[in-house]
Amino acid sequence: MIVLKSRHEIGIMREAGKVVAECHAALKDFVREGVSTLEIDQFVENFLTRHHMIPAQKGYKGYPFAACTSVNDVVCHGFPSEYRLQSGDIITIDMVAQYKGLHADSAWSYAVGDISETAQKLMEVTERALMIGIEEAVIDHHISDIGHAIQQYVEAQGFSVVRDFIGHGIGRKMHESPEVLHFGPPHKGPRIKKGMTFTIEPMVNTGTYECRVDEDGWTARTADGGLSIQYEHTLAITENGPEILTVL
Repeated sequence: MIVLKSRHEIGIMREAGKVVAECHAALKDFVREGVSTLEIDQFVENFLTRHHMIPAQKGYKGYPFAACTSVNDVVCHGFPSEYRLQSGDIITIDMVAQYKGLHADSAWSYAVGDISETAQKLMEVTERALMIGIEEAVIDHHISDIGHAIQQYVEAQGFSVVRDFIGHGIGRKMHESPEVLHFGPPHKGPRIKKGMTFTIEPMVNTGTYECRVDEDGWTARTADGGLSIQYEHTLAITENGPEILTVL
């Protein structure tokens, strides 16, 4: 069941989203060669708690960290570790803040030092794909219109869209209805209504869209070892169009 949010609830989610956006902005200076992904996780946890937010990913279905740190061929849910970033790496950092019982979720990606032309294009295309999806998130459009627009754009750029992991409704729970696919035909699924809140979070690969999951049960990688990048925002649907809640 899709739960529509009140203006008050969206206001709380906006507060949470602003802190998430502030954390991502601070990470631009923190993410650099030599920093470990465990140090990034600790930075995120400290930032969120210092701003009176609960790092909602920590403990979610047993996940032990405040952030997901997905490097190079990791599609999503990468475990923070002692691995230290190297020049040429690309990393996606995903976090969820809970505030007064409501959630805001955003993943953003960062280049470490000098990256390849392919990696740079992948980052640019994926961020643009997110914005193309957001443009489709308007009242009376279908949820599938979002994914269709993303897939059409990404594949025209020579990349592939991950099928195994998708966007989702968000609010009192981290994951709610509806499911938001980043691929598929248009004009399917529920119509978008005022008060809906959900994420759009395309994961885009340089090679195949297929993934495999590590023995830890969380870390998803590209099946062919190609690069992967993700960008994600939390949105609220208003009569004036989609409002991005995870921005400054």
